[in-house]
Amino acid sequence: MRTLALLALAALALPAQSVRQAPGRNLWILDTGSSSYVIGVNSAGALVPVHWGGRATNFEDFALIPLSNGISSFESPEDMTPDEFPAFGGLRFVEPCLKATLPNGVRDAALKFDSAHIDGNRLEAILRDIKGGLRVTLVYEVFPGSGVLRRQAIVENTSAANVVIENLQSGVMEVPPSVDYRLTYSAGRWAGEWQLQQEILAQGKKILESREGTTSHRMNPWFALDAGAATETSGEVWYGALGWSGNWKVTAERVHDGRTRVTAGYNDFDFSWPLKPGEKLASPWLYLGYSRHGFGEMSRTMHMFERENLLQGGAAKLRPVLYNSWEATTFDVTEDGQKTLADKAAKLGVELYVIDDGWFGARNTDHAGLGDWVVNPKKFPNGLKPLIDHVHGLNMKFGFWVEPEMVNPDSDLYRAHPDWAMHFPGRPRTEARNQLVLNMARDDVRDHIFGVLDGLLTDNAIDFVKWDMNRPFGEPGWENVPEAEQREIWVKFVRNMYNIMDRLRARHPGVEFEGCSGGGGRIDLELMRRVEEFWTSDNTEAFDRLKIQEGYSYIYATKSMMAWVTDVPNMNGRTTPLRYRYLVAMQGSLGIGGNLNKWPDADMTYSSKMVEIYKWIRKTVQEGALYRLASPRGTNGLSSTSYVAQDGNQACLFAFRDHQQYLRMLPALRFQGLKGDSRYRVRVVEGAFDQKTGTVLSGDYLMQHGVTPELTGDYDGGLLVLERVP
Repeated sequence: MRTLALLALAALALPAQSVRQAPGRNLWILDTGSSSYVIGVNSAGALVPVHWGGRATNFEDFALIPLSNGISSFESPEDMTPDEFPAFGGLRFVEPCLKATLPNGVRDAALKFDSAHIDGNRLEAILRDIKGGLRVTLVYEVFPGSGVLRRQAIVENTSAANVVIENLQSGVMEVPPSVDYRLTYSAGRWAGEWQLQQEILAQGKKILESREGTTSHRMNPWFALDAGAATETSGEVWYGALGWSGNWKVTAERVHDGRTRVTAGYNDFDFSWPLKPGEKLASPWLYLGYSRHGFGEMSRTMHMFERENLLQGGAAKLRPVLYNSWEATTFDVTEDGQKTLADKAAKLGVELYVIDDGWFGARNTDHAGLGDWVVNPKKFPNGLKPLIDHVHGLNMKFGFWVEPEMVNPDSDLYRAHPDWAMHFPGRPRTEARNQLVLNMARDDVRDHIFGVLDGLLTDNAIDFVKWDMNRPFGEPGWENVPEAEQREIWVKFVRNMYNIMDRLRARHPGVEFEGCSGGGGRIDLELMRRVEEFWTSDNTEAFDRLKIQEGYSYIYATKSMMAWVTDVPNMNGRTTPLRYRYLVAMQGSLGIGGNLNKWPDADMTYSSKMVEIYKWIRKTVQEGALYRLASPRGTNGLSSTSYVAQDGNQACLFAFRDHQQYLRMLPALRFQGLKGDSRYRVRVVEGAFDQKTGTVLSGDYLMQHGVTPELTGDYDGGLLVLERVP
């Protein structure tokens, strides 16, 4: 009876639905479990934000935001009043969510609330232009208990004439007024992605964007705002991430009246989308969340949400230890050579063997063969089957590399279809990495690529596909398409890429995919719905990877992050110990990419041991809660992360010391996320700490006092594992 009473009290404390409307009022509460998003209709008929932050359950607590009266003829009420979906028009000068040319050349839209409908965890709010011609459906979808909601805008032409959409954003996020807000995001370049940036927003706009046709290495479509004092463990953080794999734009804006707002959606650069009568255009999904306990809680919320709702394979399927042959063989791929590598990989405990570039067409360098997805008969006289059978016989899965969106001019495909490459007629076709981009916005190109890949997966027992894209768009022309429709290329290309992946996954449900674009050039929450993992960066150098992996972890799940152990020197000439390289890579989904043909017996033996250790802690690393204990951006030469298993029975701590000109004592590392009244047995797996294997300590001690790494050499690393004592 007591249990039933407690359950009844819990039910009273929680709202019956994740999306609720106030009785008799145009006011809605969207409840994520740890936060609430409240919107309503004001006296001018606009849909406006009312609250976004900590949990709210009582409708009576909220009054709608009143219209501002302005202070002069230069300060209009509509420009100074927050709006859920402001359109360009009237005296509104903030960043708009919609800009359109309506019938008769009208370039002004005035959207008013029309109606709303709740369907389970989904709210649809309809806005209409006052003169007709446009209907906008704002879709809000709550993932109950996750701390995350997402929103999208769908624009429909309801007139009898054509409408041109010139800018479409997914929505705007208004945050509570504050003197200063700090913007956190990641920026970088090829081989240097995911570098964390933080800056105080001054009046004006800060633009994060990609114009490259992909999400890009230079920026990634996520953002976080705090009042300037949030840390890993404290402070309010409002954050968001776009699900879109093409051109995108995030605008963080400090308005002249002191408000701070963020809009996100399609990049309006070179964007134009004609809508015929009855046609619709949907924006990307914008995912939003709120943390009361700093950036650490933000990351853990997103990681769990992604594992449970987005990533292929679900939350429970662990990523295998992978070996990739690229660094060992580059383009010198042969059946016998790959079998030899597979034998060595299997001895290390590898579970997935991947053959990289060079297995197809006339692919002996990166100058030829791209686009000809047929097995090279000189390298594989009997096709891929003998190699696949050999790999499967070693109890490993088999995967291969493809780059289906690209073509070498020196290829049979290009010679047959030069018009399939993106280009403007009579203008240069600029190559990058000796290749051009196929215009996959064309449905015939889309269907050709699907047919080729479907045939390869049908004819071969392939378990895994590494899907790469090694250059941005260039000369985005679309021959033989009306000029008014040519700029659709940016969106249709991405949609057709999704279409191919969706069809392949439906036809071959057992095949897994890795997303890659020269490393981290195409990583986002929409592509995450179609892959099991991402290739994080082409830079696998272990010291560089600490910052790369830290930045990635702010918004993307550890489980989705491929991290390789490779040979040294690599990328920048630095030499780091094998132990250091393994420990860095073991913080994600472990892969091995070194040339096993040159590894001495001692390295092979040590690698077998480290792979076995990784499998022991793999579930905790991939599915547990991540805590960033010491940032590689700090000044004391120490970097550390810890992971706590979902059931709380295991925790592991990684610690790294960089190159030091003199020795100094390292600070203690305090665990987070343990049970204070539980006891944990310590096991020092690699390196040295002030605690020894077999010691039993309380959770309170480990979180309040911590453990101190005893790392003394350049690029030293350690791993300590806790196991809860029954």
